[in-house]
Amino acid sequence: MKNVAKNFSTVIRCFIFVLFSLTVRVKSQFCHGISQYDRCSPNSACVCYYIAGATDIGICADEFVDCSELVPCEQPNNLCHELNHRCVHHPRCRNLPVCYSVPSFNRQLCPPIATMNSTTTSTIPITTTTATQQIFPLRAPAIDIHPNAKWAQNGLTVAGGNGDGNGTNQVSRPRGVYVDDDQTIYVAEYSNHRIVEWKYGATSGQVVAGGNGPGKSANRLYNPEDVIVDKERDRLIICDTGNQRVVRWPRRNGTSGETMISNIVCIGLTMDENGSLYVAGEGVRRYRIGDTKGTVVAGINGYGHGLDQLAGPSYVFVDRDHSVYVSDWVTSRVMKWEENAKVGIVVAGGQGKGNSLTQLDRPRGVVADQLGTVYVVDQNNNRIMRWPKGATQGSIIIGENGQGGQSNQLFLPYALSFDRHGNLYVADEYNHRVQKFNIEQTTN
Repeated sequence: MKNVAKNFSTVIRCFIFVLFSLTVRVKSQFCHGISQYDRCSPNSACVCYYIAGATDIGICADEFVDCSELVPCEQPNNLCHELNHRCVHHPRCRNLPVCYSVPSFNRQLCPPIATMNSTTTSTIPITTTTATQQIFPLRAPAIDIHPNAKWAQNGLTVAGGNGDGNGTNQVSRPRGVYVDDDQTIYVAEYSNHRIVEWKYGATSGQVVAGGNGPGKSANRLYNPEDVIVDKERDRLIICDTGNQRVVRWPRRNGTSGETMISNIVCIGLTMDENGSLYVAGEGVRRYRIGDTKGTVVAGINGYGHGLDQLAGPSYVFVDRDHSVYVSDWVTSRVMKWEENAKVGIVVAGGQGKGNSLTQLDRPRGVVADQLGTVYVVDQNNNRIMRWPKGATQGSIIIGENGQGGQSNQLFLPYALSFDRHGNLYVADEYNHRVQKFNIEQTTN
């Protein structure tokens, strides 16, 4: 009788676990056969968290969650009542199991390590260097953002916000923002002639390029407008706009930079997965590795309002297909140029300057997600707009409260970037701060 009861209990536990597994499988990937906190994805930020009540089975999830954000699971059944949270062991934070966020996009954020089938039905993880990490375009999210996604309307200040100045807790007229995989923020400060690194959760930044006053020497910058990180070579690439050059600067302990491109108007820049650099200023030019002249890939017919022209290109984004998106400041439109295209198409604005949903007024920073939705800084309207692929009008996602300095307002914003979770960062130029707007809804 005891054996029957024991077997019945085992069946019940297995049924409960399978039911739990079916609940989370669509949103996450499992890790098994590895230790707690072992890497479980090509994305090095993802580690294994053992599921409370299970044996040797965990969920592969992003490790960059502050311990203070975690709450204990409800005992004795290890329950989590908040949507998209799972009860896991996390002894680095708490002795008891905690509720850990496993968002709907987790499987895209933490894809499985490449596997190969053996002669049986089991799979063997490949742990050699041939397993490659998914590559996402610079500044783009690492998830599919639902067309109806929403963001918190009250932003969190993650850099500056302490007035205009040159202190380590201040920024002055931020014009470029880049967010790295670990949520470190790099800010191009136009008026302080420097690039400042702000670690996740930091209350002050560290100067990593420039900061020695304006000038042309190798250790100075002059009105920089944009910055990106070349992770493969561990260096910063900077639009040193006032010096009409693009410079590269060691990301760690660099005391001076090196000129990559001279005598060029550089307002915005980006890089594709091949290491080719795209510079917006007078049209958009692409510089492949070793190329010093560049090739015009957008605005091939010079200055103007035609579909083969650009008038005041300011920021540039390149997607996985090497299509170029560029914000055309004078014509108040965003253009898309497919690879090798002679003519671009309007993907946002293009109806003259204005504040209706079909218009933009001096667009700046631009990013497109994996669905082709365009996100653009509508500078003079103090708002961030979203234009789904093929749409004839956009929607306001941030900044419906007019110009100002409150947490739900912007003052002539300049640039934007996503982190890989889909949170949105805005360089709020004349509020001298960078604002983070957390994504709140990723589905209908």
